[in-house]
Amino acid sequence: MYDSITSLENLYGAWMEFVGGKKYKKDVALFALNLSKNIFQLHEDLKNKTYQHSEYTSFQITDPKPRDIHKSSVRDRLLHHAIYRVLYPYFDKLFIFDSYSCRLGKGTHKANERYKYFARKVSKNSTRTCWILKCDIRKFFANIDHEILMHVLEKHITDKDTVWLLGRVVESFNTKGRIDVGLPLGNLTSQLLVNIYMNEFDQFVKHLLREKYYIRYADDFVFMSDNKNHLENLIPKISGFLEVNLKLNLHPDKLFIKTLSSGLDFLG
Repeated sequence: MYDSITSLENLYGAWMEFVGGKKYKKDVALFALNLSKNIFQLHEDLKNKTYQHSEYTSFQITDPKPRDIHKSSVRDRLLHHAIYRVLYPYFDKLFIFDSYSCRLGKGTHKANERYKYFARKVSKNSTRTCWILKCDIRKFFANIDHEILMHVLEKHITDKDTVWLLGRVVESFNTKGRIDVGLPLGNLTSQLLVNIYMNEFDQFVKHLLREKYYIRYADDFVFMSDNKNHLENLIPKISGFLEVNLKLNLHPDKLFIKTLSSGLDFLG
């Protein structure tokens, strides 16, 4: 797998995907001036295991609330694409159907379609009350535990060189004031890594709790049932799993149970 990620063919393919719509940006244009030399040097650094991830530059966007974005160098972003091209097809097959964030053929519109479908099923076409438990994780990206993430990756990846490379990417960022915690919002690899991380929770929900009506988009997820007490009893179970197994906490201000008829703000 490491050879597939670090091959010149994959690096050039990753460049073609990465550069689309960015070729006039200053940092991308500078990298492109000596493209072959830069890609070959990255290939050699990866081959010799001398690769080091560079520092991030940070800025803030409003989406609609303020978010801190951390941007890596063009060289590092090229590598992120190279990693993603190889790992995504493998891990995507492991994810549950109702995980909708940053996946081909999924997204917010598909998630909302599924939401409506589940609502019709549970409410028996609006003939009975459908209850919805909505949850959100507090500071999701900032609280991803590096040690747990690497342990999850090692369960699926036996190639030690690939694990080493992923370790370089994961360890390149820490949440301010904390050690070995957090992933940057700006990395393409972060989108895949958080899905791998939360797949542990998805599998718990589907195979141990056996919840049929569950939808997740990143750290935003819902459960549906015609029994309010059932959803109330779920809360300590899901909270306990997140805290113990993933060191994540439910956001207390964004956790509530409502009826379908009262309306719900889900993915906009």
